[in-house]
Amino acid sequence: MECPNCHQNASRVIDSRPSDENRAIRRRRECENCGFRFTTFERVETAPLLVIKNDGTREPFNRKKILHGVMAAGQKRPITSEQFEHLVDDVENKVRKLGVSEITSKKIGDFVMEDLANIDDVAYIRFASIYREFKDMSSFMKTMEDMMAKRGKENN
Repeated sequence: MECPNCHQNASRVIDSRPSDENRAIRRRRECENCGFRFTTFERVETAPLLVIKNDGTREPFNRKKILHGVMAAGQKRPITSEQFEHLVDDVENKVRKLGVSEITSKKIGDFVMEDLANIDDVAYIRFASIYREFKDMSSFMKTMEDMMAKRGKENN
């Protein structure tokens, strides 16, 4: 590993520990040339994943876009940042477990809605109103009724 101080390639690991819920390894290193200490992170390299948008274009999978969307839907709701992060982690894990190199934005949205419905009804409806692009009040009401029916079954 190249030292960020003297740019020599001689460093040794002086400490290693899990990081990011065991998805990375944090390593403290010391340059054998100048003694400078620095931190590196090691992660499993995942295959690139492309998202097929509604217009047919493709773009790289972006966790931040999902996080931004759910945070907007959950604005002023009793949802913690940890819940938002966990939701995004869960969605990304579901996508990666499919083992595909491309996925539609619709499928990602379905995963988000599935998880958001279990966190907060209002955030779910807000997300659905944008994601599903309701054409009229009846399609919006149908989603509300479906959610209420699901909640009724869960409570029985």
